[in-house]
Amino acid sequence: MKLYSRKMKNFILFLFFAISISSFAQCDISNRLSPDGTMYYTMEPKVFYFTKTKELKGGIITDKENYFITLQPIPFPEKPEGRKLKGDLILTLSNNKTYPLRHFDTQYMDHDSTMQLLYLIDMKDVDDLLNFEAAEVKIDMKGTEGIRTYAFKLHKKAIQEQLACFLNEEKAKEKKK
Repeated sequence: MKLYSRKMKNFILFLFFAISISSFAQCDISNRLSPDGTMYYTMEPKVFYFTKTKELKGGIITDKENYFITLQPIPFPEKPEGRKLKGDLILTLSNNKTYPLRHFDTQYMDHDSTMQLLYLIDMKDVDDLLNFEAAEVKIDMKGTEGIRTYAFKLHKKAIQEQLACFLNEEKAKEKKK
């Protein structure tokens, strides 16, 4: 009986350890310096939508003053045309409300193999972003394509989880002061 109980305790400890590691992995924050000298804190982009012809990745990024939703649509226009994408984003959450997010920047990264659009999160919308998962975004791709709609099929809670990670980290730092 003692052997069984010891194995069970070890199994429970292992399970607890594995779960705790996976929960910390969700808040794996890295940083990168932008060309203008701004330090951005980011997490690994999550795939929201994927088909043979289109894909959308993204997540949350912050400069510690503002929070942004970043989106990486595929396919994306080449630099001259992509720089013209300055329209606001329409985000629909699972509460069926739409939220306009103002375009902040268009960035080409990894030797122009990735285009990333940054949209500023209005602080009045943060509570809703924390409480409702993403359902859909509409991006004005200009040109002949116009509005491209992505219904979130994968990682619907990624925006919630990443935003919560950043905010919780900020609260923890404030408590230490």
